Amino acid sequence: MTAIVFDIGNVLVKWDPRPAFRRALESEAEVDAFLERTDFFARNQRADRGERFGALAQEIDDPDDRLLFSTYVDHFALTVQEPIDGTWRIIQHLHRRAMPVHAITNWSAETWPIGMTLHPRLHDAFDITIVSGKVRLAKPEKAIFDLLCRRAGLTPGDCLFIDDSPANIEGARAAGWQTHHFTTPETLEADLAQRGLL
Repeated sequence: MTAIVFDIGNVLVKWDPRPAFRRALESEAEVDAFLERTDFFARNQRADRGERFGALAQEIDDPDDRLLFSTYVDHFALTVQEPIDGTWRIIQHLHRRAMPVHAITNWSAETWPIGMTLHPRLHDAFDITIVSGKVRLAKPEKAIFDLLCRRAGLTPGDCLFIDDSPANIEGARAAGWQTHHFTTPETLEADLAQRGLL
């Protein structure tokens, strides 16, 4: 094992799109209904692959929903307010051990700069960062894992991938990587220690 590759959303930074729409809607039930009605999560995945939220909004028939959806980027900062401090501490330990640390994140190219402004540690936490919206590839596709290997000069067997999504974990395994399904910093720390990486 020569490199550790982190997901970012819900591993290092909590992400929840609901706060972006709470000011406009009266209840959590209305927010959830809006997300379902506009197929928000499917459209967000398309943004993760490089499409722009403004163009995605234009596909929505209802004018009120279309307008509200189009405000997502303006309110995106509300969705990624909270760092997951325990995972950041693990990265600090890995840096002290001179372990190469990289990242692959499914994140829109439009909103990625907002995330880095809110969480400046994202600028220098990783040797290589693959942002799906910039490269127009996304997890769990094998191609994005192969891209990280090419850029870092690694083979799949060199890499341990950490992600909260079971689908992404399966994608990494299919690409030949070792994996850790993230649930808490504590379980991650225990796994890394058992592997002799901490």
